[in-house]
Amino acid sequence: MLELRNIRKVYNAGSITELKLFDDFSLTVDDGEFVSVIGSNGSGKTSLLNIICGSIPIESGDVLVGGESIAKEKDFVRCRRIGRVYQNPSLGTSPNLTMLENLSLADNKGKSFGLRFGINKKRIDYYTEQLASLGLGLEDKLNVKMGALSGGQRQAVALLMATMTPLEFLILDEHTAALDPKTAEVIMQLTDRVVREKGLTAIMVTHNLRYAVEYGTRLIMMDKGSIAFDKRGAEKAALTTDEVLAKFNTLSIE
Repeated sequence: MLELRNIRKVYNAGSITELKLFDDFSLTVDDGEFVSVIGSNGSGKTSLLNIICGSIPIESGDVLVGGESIAKEKDFVRCRRIGRVYQNPSLGTSPNLTMLENLSLADNKGKSFGLRFGINKKRIDYYTEQLASLGLGLEDKLNVKMGALSGGQRQAVALLMATMTPLEFLILDEHTAALDPKTAEVIMQLTDRVVREKGLTAIMVTHNLRYAVEYGTRLIMMDKGSIAFDKRGAEKAALTTDEVLAKFNTLSIE
């Protein structure tokens, strides 16, 4: 279980541009939940993900996993149990390395590096099998540089890389926003399948209200650093995109 307790986050403290985004903010995500997070720009969606991942500091409060605080852990320590896929496909992969080299790096996440080859040839068949499971014809392109792939292909591989090693949480930061509609649909279907098959706890920030309604087990709408709308289980399953849009528009007008 992931818990954010009494989080306080202030940007540009003490300056004329000071912004108090979170003030006594709390959130609990149960194991196995797939949470979609929506909200207008500036509502706190990405900051929420950054706090969970340790990418930005907090003024006060706590972040706990399984009841144990990780608030003082650096982001490179938290990444051993957290996988993240970014909006920009370039951020989750190394464009000048081959797909094989990228997958090898991901396969060694959290392990110590010594004076040995970075590529384990015994794992190549496994990488090929994993790529084939994506259904994008990438299994024959292990030696192609990542930068030569399309955005959708790179995002699919980034999703695979983020979930290659055992992890507890998958963070999806608008990971379909930079893709064309057809490719975005493919990536969302892959995402749903990966989350289900691996039994992951996932948090997805998205501006696509339909994806938020159709995918996942819980939907949270944020507004000005607080949770304005939170539905899960049967209530979430009964939601329609029009209902969510109406609530979204109401908050925007306010």
